[in-house]
Amino acid sequence: MAGPLPTNGLRAQVEGGGVALGVLDNTYSPTLVEFYGDLGVDFVWLDFEHGGPDPWDAATVENLLRAADGTGTELLVRLPDSSPTLVRKALDLGVKNLFLPRVESAAEVREAVKSARFRYDGAAGDRGLAAPRARRWGLGENYVEASDRETLVGTTIETAAAVEDIDAILDVPELGFVFIGPFDLSVSLGHPGEIDHPEVEEAVETVRSAAVSAGVTVGGLGFGMDDVNEKAENGYQILHVGSTTGALQNAVRGWLEGFEGARN
Repeated sequence: MAGPLPTNGLRAQVEGGGVALGVLDNTYSPTLVEFYGDLGVDFVWLDFEHGGPDPWDAATVENLLRAADGTGTELLVRLPDSSPTLVRKALDLGVKNLFLPRVESAAEVREAVKSARFRYDGAAGDRGLAAPRARRWGLGENYVEASDRETLVGTTIETAAAVEDIDAILDVPELGFVFIGPFDLSVSLGHPGEIDHPEVEEAVETVRSAAVSAGVTVGGLGFGMDDVNEKAENGYQILHVGSTTGALQNAVRGWLEGFEGARN
């Protein structure tokens, strides 16, 4: 019989004051999720907003989760929207860490976070109580308590409206983290792709400093390990260090450039 439900390594790491490093797997491969776990990454980021399989495809998501479970890494899943129904579905499949895209307000964040909780802010939550995979099909012990304790729900801050409402967003009970998205922020602020534009940098710093002051975990993109180390020193605790396609690009180009013979 199934025993206690598994703990959330990512949540434990950041709540203990550590920095979690992860890789974006944009191939959505259980084999690579398993391999990254063996390599020692703290989490594998699966982005269902900009690509990948349909997050409603339970069998596909379950296989990705099994690959993570088998090697002790965690999945960090970005949903394509903040629908409470989709939040509940992902959690029922066994996702423990998820974050919302393109939020505009604290009210939207609160609705989604509440949908991930059986008990919320001293009252009833909006989570559905059933016997899905997350509950080990009814065999898991202390499911309600364990799920509320281990689930980590965060949100991307990537629109001008979200930056303007950042203090209220950070005040949402049980918000697990904010993940700063500079690329979409650059679009929202009228400078597409210019993540070093002063207005974009100012918005990023506004969110970072407000989150650190509020005691809310900050996540973000790392642009090389020097940048990752600098961000970790500045309060970031969830950091993306690269992607599958980026790693392959660097490796394959290096091989080709190192070839000394003739290619016809």
